[in-house]
Amino acid sequence: MVNTKVTLSGLTLDNPIIPASGTFGFGYEFADLYDINALGSIALKGTTREARFGNPTPRIAECTEGLINSVGLQNPGVDKVISEELPKLKKVFHKPAVANISGFSIEDYVVASEKLDKEEQIGLLEINISCPNVHNGGMSFGTDPNSAAEVTQAVKAVTKKPVYMKLSPNVTDITEIAVACKEAGADGISLINTLMGMRISLKTQKPVIANKMGGFSGPAIFPVAVRMVYQVYEATGLPIIGMGGVQSAEDVLELMLAGASAVEVGAANLVDPLASLKIVEALPETMEKYGFQTLTDMIGGAH
Repeated sequence: MVNTKVTLSGLTLDNPIIPASGTFGFGYEFADLYDINALGSIALKGTTREARFGNPTPRIAECTEGLINSVGLQNPGVDKVISEELPKLKKVFHKPAVANISGFSIEDYVVASEKLDKEEQIGLLEINISCPNVHNGGMSFGTDPNSAAEVTQAVKAVTKKPVYMKLSPNVTDITEIAVACKEAGADGISLINTLMGMRISLKTQKPVIANKMGGFSGPAIFPVAVRMVYQVYEATGLPIIGMGGVQSAEDVLELMLAGASAVEVGAANLVDPLASLKIVEALPETMEKYGFQTLTDMIGGAH
């Protein structure tokens, strides 16, 4: 009998499968389709200090082996997430969830993190530093080691729960950012976020989405995810939540061999709402096929 349990900074999951933030709403929306307690955890929709309407439409475009989105962090704001969304989730999901937090200033991150840290339902905080820093000319926090470290340190100062920094792949050297986060006190790393992409319509001769460019996700980016997880595992030794184009149980095992302790499933949920459940169900048989008895023993096995 194979053992699918994994641990993230003291938090034990029945299996490593976590629907990625932005592809699974606040979780309870999927409870009508299947028992979401089959999942290891759920990464909640990206939450900001204030409510956000998001970017203008159209904001999603399909492309070969993936999609481009520029939703713009549409969410009701941290206070409503706590008062309205988490109680709905608690009725149908009986495990700790992952809070995904975004911000446009360090204070934004601190306020939202401090509030969500107090919630019993939240097992760990995933801090998305791919947002533009409004106080620094719009450059993403996650593209500069000093900015990444500043956010990490500020969030760690107001939280007790594990803090995982979600990194942008749109950088020259991912290890430099990851090491800066580790030195500033990060408990773990989540990667990769979306690559930057764009589509142009031949009919209109204009960009397909209103924001012109957006995040490119889907199976086409999987090799980039494997490479970056491998590099960050070598550079930091921190626990990693790996993601980026995961479609199957085989993909999960590959990312874990690269160094991931758990794996988020993103764009696949938008194509098939049952994608994460199917991966959970296929995992034991796939482990047996390749001779793996315990997932924790294979983390980083490719190094």
